[in-house]
Amino acid sequence: MSSRDLILGRVRRAIADVPQDDTPYEQAIDRSYLREHGARSVAETVDLLAENLADYRAVVHRTDDAGLPSLLTRLLTERGSRTVLVPPGLPSHWLEGVEQVPDRAQSTPRELDGVDSVVTACAVAIAETGTIVLDGSPDQGRRRITLVPDHHICVVRAPGQVVSSVPEGLERLDPTRPLTWISGPSATSDIELDRVEGVHGPRTLEVVLLSGE
Repeated sequence: MSSRDLILGRVRRAIADVPQDDTPYEQAIDRSYLREHGARSVAETVDLLAENLADYRAVVHRTDDAGLPSLLTRLLTERGSRTVLVPPGLPSHWLEGVEQVPDRAQSTPRELDGVDSVVTACAVAIAETGTIVLDGSPDQGRRRITLVPDHHICVVRAPGQVVSSVPEGLERLDPTRPLTWISGPSATSDIELDRVEGVHGPRTLEVVLLSGE
């Protein structure tokens, strides 16, 4: 008798006195859950996103479409960024007067590591978890351009791209696309709980909540 037969025999003996249950599994176990925790207005949902982003040590800014170019210019200037990587579909007026580095398929990780900053849009932002999701669309670019450079500025159209919960966010996403889920700057902790940022992603994440969209 093989080991497989021995194991299956023990299983059959263990369940011999268990009555047959014809109830389908998905009906036998209640897996209903809340889609949203609490009732919030649109403005409160955006405020919750900002609060949770800040709790994850992201730097949050707010502006409108008219003020976005000057805000981005100021943030990049204050950081001393001379090379700014941009995805091909980023609106051109966002970075007027800023020297831009195009996203190239042939760029090596070393070249990307030498870039000072990257500016992208996003696919959706989830308020309850303080999470931003990128899906590789033209205004977000390929996954690696937001993982290798040390400074990432992400523009979130609020309230249009802001949802309350993960289930609501999933409904807006295409699971076949390369999804990147970001909750604050890259961080990890060792056994002594010493937090280290920038190990497997940007050390600094700045989020711009762009109102009116």
